[in-house]
Amino acid sequence: MPYVTSAERFGIEKGMQQGMLQGMQQGMQQGMLQGEVIFLRRLLVRRYGNLPAWVESRLLEASLPQLESWGEALLEAKSLEEVFASGLTVAH
Repeated sequence: MPYVTSAERFGIEKGMQQGMLQGMQQGMQQGMLQGEVIFLRRLLVRRYGNLPAWVESRLLEASLPQLESWGEALLEAKSLEEVFASGLTVAH
């Protein structure tokens, strides 16, 4: 086993901590996004009934700002098409 200096050990530990923190942040963001999709889907189903495949696809591809925009549009939209015609475009 090669010798590891205390400076190298410190660098390795710091890198591991940063990686863990970054992973936790990404996990939290992904969880928030999934929660928004689930909540918006529930509202859409309650208002418009079963959702067509194109709506499901849009929900799964959307960014958080897009989901929020659609959620606000849902308050006044008279159709699914109106909900998804409003606001921001999906960021890829």
